Parts: sequence; C-alpha cells; structure tokens
Amino acid sequence: MSTAREQPIFSTRAHVFQIDPATKRNWIPAGKHALTVSYFYDATRNVYRIISIGGAKAIINSTVTPNMTFTKTSQKFGQWADSRANTVYGLGFASEQHLTQFAEKFQEVKEAARLAREKSQDGGELTSPALGLSTHQVPPTPLVSANGPPSDEKLFRSQSAEAPGPAERERLKKMLSEGSVGEVQWEAEFFALQDSNNKLAGALREANAAAAQWRQQLEAQRAEAERLRQRVAELETQAAAEPTPVSEKEGPSQALEQLESLVQTKDQEIQTLKSQAGGPREVPDAVEREETQQKVQDLETRNVELEHQLRMTERSLEEARADRERTRAELGRAAQLLDVRLFELSELREGLARLAEGAP
Repeated sequence: MSTAREQPIFSTRAHVFQIDPATKRNWIPAGKHALTVSYFYDATRNVYRIISIGGAKAIINSTVTPNMTFTKTSQKFGQWADSRANTVYGLGFASEQHLTQFAEKFQEVKEAARLAREKSQDGGELTSPALGLSTHQVPPTPLVSANGPPSDEKLFRSQSAEAPGPAERERLKKMLSEGSVGEVQWEAEFFALQDSNNKLAGALREANAAAAQWRQQLEAQRAEAERLRQRVAELETQAAAEPTPVSEKEGPSQALEQLESLVQTKDQEIQTLKSQAGGPREVPDAVEREETQQKVQDLETRNVELEHQLRMTERSLEEARADRERTRAELGRAAQLLDVRLFELSELREGLARLAEGAP
C-alpha cells in the first residue's frame, strides 16, 4: 500500500475480537495485547477503511459503508458488522473516552463515505472528504511498510461499497444480537484476569526482590558470625595464656606478706636503736652514737623503699585482676552476640525455606 494512496486519519489502540463463525455467539480474541486500529482514506478509490495489523497479517480490513452501524455494547466495548468480510468485529478499549472517540470518528467516516457515494453516483467531480475530518493520531507502531511485499498489498485492496440486501441485513442483525449476549460477561472476566495477572506479576517481582535482599542479609550474617567465631577463639586463647594458676595467683600475696614482715622487723630495729641511742650511758661514745644514727637513717631509707615496692606490687596485682575481669566480660558479651547472630541466621534460613516452598 503506497503512502501517497492511503493515509491514516485516526489511530487508537484496542483489543481486537471477531465473532466465532461456528457459534455466532462467542468472541475470539485476535491476540493477547492491544493492537493499533486506524481509519485510512484511499484517495484513489475515494473509500474509507478500518485497518489493524497483527504481526504480518491484517486482523481488520473493513471498508466503511453508509449502511454500517457501530454499536456501543458497554462502557469500553463496541462492535460493527462487515457484510463483505462476513464477520462482526469487536473492540475493547482501555477507557470510555477512547471508545467515544472511536465511535465519533466512525460516524464522521460513515458520513464522508455517504457523501462520496452520492457524488460518485451523480457523476460529479470527486473531492477528498478526508480533508474535512479532524485527525487524532496516537503514535502507534508502524501499520504497514511503504515498500511492503505484494502479499501485504492484497490485504489492503479496496472492496466495493455496495449495500447488502434485506436478507443479508437481517442475518447481520441476528449476528449482532447473538454476539452481544455474552460480551459483557466476557469483557468483565477478561479485565479481571488481566488485573489478576498484573497483581501476580507485581507480587512475583516483590518476592524476587525480597529473596535477593534476604540472600544479601544471609551472606552478611554469615560473615558476621564467622568474624565473631574468630574473635571468641582469640579471646579464649588470650584468656588461656594469662597467669591464672593458683601458685601464680598466690605469688603476689606471699611477696606482700614477706614485705610486710620485713617492714615490721625493720621498724622494731629502728625503735630498738632509738631507745639505745637515747638511753643513759655512763661512758658516752660519740663514734658509736654516730654509727647508730647512720644505721637508723639507712633503715628508714630502706623502709621507705620497701613501702614503695609494696605499693607498686599491690597496684600491679589490682591491674592484673582488673584486666582479667575485663577479658571475662568481653568474652561474655562476644558469646551473647554470637548467640543472637546464630538465632537471627536460623530465622533467616527458615524464612528462605518458606519462601522457596511457596514460590510457584
């Protein structure tokens, strides 16, 4: 079909159906998705056609005649009969507004086809009624190629616009009435299934995202549990290496007792020397007094040093006890944290197992 010969004057998208030729009651969908449906004007033949392409074939190739009628059977569904194609077409739209626009354009095209037929019967000059139609072009996928194969051109070949006879009109009316019986229920079921499918797809995407997030959390929990295990092992090794035997614990206490005993002995010697130095003597000896005083001073200095050593030993003992308590507390906290992490890891594994069982 050449673009100079036929031009689209209106396009929209809708679900396309055809009446079942066997039962004349049920609708047969043309596809799973909405298709582009367009009004075309053939300037050479001065005719209007409704065309819809699905894949490599024409789903709708209907020439509009003045005798055709587009019927709204619900808020989003409309149909018309094509006697030359010997079928009834149905369109399901996304909204009532789209259905109204298509129906209004059908009336305009039908009127233009009537005027074109009258002028052709009168033998007058043929004009292009399509110029007076308002265009409403929705950007669809390309309907047909400008250089399509010859088989495609056969699909778009114009047909005569002769009016059907009375018997044919009665048969078409019967087809329309029979086809409309189950249309409302079918349309409701169709949109309900479509909505359910969208919800299931959304739930599946959310489940996949949650599963991916849980996998990441599981890996993080495993890494954290491994790090805690290593930390506990280090703390246990450090605690085992500390001087905790009974003999080593009693060492500082024995040293303190020895120092205290030594200090008491020295104090007694000092007191004895002082009493000897200050007591009455018949023959005072200056040299002996000086030696005694020197011994007293040396003993006092030694006493000070022993007291200082005693305090240092006590401080070291207290620090060792505090370090041991801190190590034990840190070990307890690490063990508690490890228990919590292991519990969370167990819950996460159970959640992943339930998700895997519930997945389709």
